[in-house]
Amino acid sequence: MEYAEQCEKLIEELKKKSKSKSKFYFNDLSKILDLKPREAKKIVNQMVTEGILEYWSSGSTSMYGLKGAGKQAGAEHEE
Repeated sequence: MEYAEQCEKLIEELKKKSKSKSKFYFNDLSKILDLKPREAKKIVNQMVTEGILEYWSSGSTSMYGLKGAGKQAGAEHEE
């Protein structure tokens, strides 16, 4: 499966699940892609670089979500 197909697959699954949650652990993304962590990391990082996904960290927990999705999306741009 090439990069574009993997992006589509990941975006579709995240949109389906977005009704219940907006942030996902890396392991969740790896399972959706059905890839080993090292291979999935390359794809996820590329999607973050392109602005499709966004990286979120609380300091102890790192999660990913679709850009602009979730409760915190609006608050992050306030000053």
